[in-house]
Amino acid sequence: MKDFEYAAPTALADAVGLLEKHGPRAKLLAGGTDIIVQLREGLREADVVVDVKKIPELTELAYAADAGLKLGAATPCYKIYEHPEVAKAYPGLCDAAHIIGGWQIQSRASVGGNLCNSSPAADSVPPLIAYQAVAHIAGPGGTRDVPVAEFCTGPGKNVLQPGEMLVSLSLPPQSTNSGCAYQRFIPRNEMDIAVAGAASWVQLDDAGETIQSARVALAAIAPTPVLAQEAMDFLSGKPASEETFVQAGELAKKAARPISDMRGTDEYRVHLASVLTKRTLAMAVERAKAN
Repeated sequence: MKDFEYAAPTALADAVGLLEKHGPRAKLLAGGTDIIVQLREGLREADVVVDVKKIPELTELAYAADAGLKLGAATPCYKIYEHPEVAKAYPGLCDAAHIIGGWQIQSRASVGGNLCNSSPAADSVPPLIAYQAVAHIAGPGGTRDVPVAEFCTGPGKNVLQPGEMLVSLSLPPQSTNSGCAYQRFIPRNEMDIAVAGAASWVQLDDAGETIQSARVALAAIAPTPVLAQEAMDFLSGKPASEETFVQAGELAKKAARPISDMRGTDEYRVHLASVLTKRTLAMAVERAKAN
């Protein structure tokens, strides 16, 4: 690992100033579970590493039933699923936070960092998309908001411009009769990268029998996490039944544009997109009925 300077600003403006001054030679450290490995292995280089964990906006976790969830980009995963109100309101996000690395990793890794790493297989991104989360970004030109569904632009690439940083994420409040779930398939039992992943969110009618609206987001089946739009359109107004879930799973395949690699073939990933969509829809409906 090459030598670099270390900075730990306590104000957002100071962090943005360091990014502007050093340009691409400045790297942010939130949890550090990715960037430290990349620097050590020579995959990235830095003149200065900017630790953002001392900036209040970056470690905020604020929840209110009528306002939703505000999540700082450096808030560690365990704080999400250990917060009882957040765990109840956003179980799909907790599904993902529980499986990002092992328990030790979850004490450091953050959902914001997982998003900024912008892997097509990132576990937290599909539930964020399903929940219609919004990314709040700060940079030399001020602040801007970007839907998480539009944040990733390619493998390891995203909308952040030079000098910009992700500050926080906001998730809208959840209504009754709604539910969400995330699942992935991995070759090993834990600490592995998804061969495919799916997050499903549903809003049921008052009787809990009909799907009023739904969102399905898929991971590791395209260059970026994607919405299964045809499956979503089909689900609107359909009965919350096993037959409906199976048909939606078949339609979810149409969003898949996978590659073959050491973890699985493209055909296998297409198949998994269908299976995981069906399973997460069933789980989301079950949670919605209990909500």
